[in-house]
Amino acid sequence: MKIIYSEEHKLRDSKTELSGGQLVPPFECPVRAEYVIDELKRRQVGGIILPQRFDKSRMLRVHDADYLQFLETCWLDWQAAGYKGEAIASCAPSRRMTRDVPPREIDGRIGYYCLAAETSINGGTWEAAYLAADVALTGADLISAGNKSAFSLCRPPGHHAATDMFGGYCFINNAAVAAQAMLDDGATRVAILDVDFHHGNGTQSIFYDRSDVLFCSLHGDPMDAFPYYLGGDDELGEGQGHGYNRNYSLPPGTTYDVWSSALDDALKTITDFGADALIVSLGVDTFEHDPISFFKLKSDDFTHYGAKVAALNIPTLFVMEGGYAVEEIGVNVVNVLEGFDDA
Repeated sequence: MKIIYSEEHKLRDSKTELSGGQLVPPFECPVRAEYVIDELKRRQVGGIILPQRFDKSRMLRVHDADYLQFLETCWLDWQAAGYKGEAIASCAPSRRMTRDVPPREIDGRIGYYCLAAETSINGGTWEAAYLAADVALTGADLISAGNKSAFSLCRPPGHHAATDMFGGYCFINNAAVAAQAMLDDGATRVAILDVDFHHGNGTQSIFYDRSDVLFCSLHGDPMDAFPYYLGGDDELGEGQGHGYNRNYSLPPGTTYDVWSSALDDALKTITDFGADALIVSLGVDTFEHDPISFFKLKSDDFTHYGAKVAALNIPTLFVMEGGYAVEEIGVNVVNVLEGFDDA
């Protein structure tokens, strides 16, 4: 399995996150990817390659052009306005009290494009987010070229990013960009399996009215867990996409036995869909000691479910999502990949 990775993810090194009413060091930080790459090297899993670089046209297949322009210029505009801290939303459009027009002033504009105010933007954020999409696209190209599997070690993650909104540490939706690239390269149906603790609300919203992408997400119940406002089991897609969106919302304290039963149902749904390719949004924040989740998976469980995914026998791209700064993040990611490879 080829591993796509670049040290330039470190360009995204924000110092502030809004959490519990305080500005704290971000849970999404450079050491996350370092734990993973160090464990890959230690166990000698796969061959590590650099990403190819792509122009913006592939990202524009799933993202709004004005939104990408905002991401590219946000930090410079924030500094030009004289703000001293990192760019973080202080206001946002509210239900029934909004015009669907981005303000000129950057403080209003960042709120317009923001879906969660915990995520700050600083120098290097755009460059790292663009590179993460390149990492995902390189993996997509490998799958389209006939490889059985690949792992795109993306950072920052992407599954909360919508067509024109950022948040949850996500700016460009790496999995969605990769899925669209696979379709553009000849696939007729692509499945996305999101195993991150948090619902992939951005991915769901991008493909919600489409039948060429099946989205299945296992996650903490949105009544109890971020991102809160999407992720219910009754959200099945709309229009041509009805029946192509499946959510498995699970309660606090969920153990592997319960979680893996939901996974089995998702895998059957993927089989019935007849996907040409599978993208796994690989968040390992389902781990029992993750600092911002409430599932109870143990490290050995990740090996077990990697083998379950392999049993589908579908070309598979793993795209890194969440799993926060505990050392076991590396162990758990590599356990999934080894479970997949050894099946």
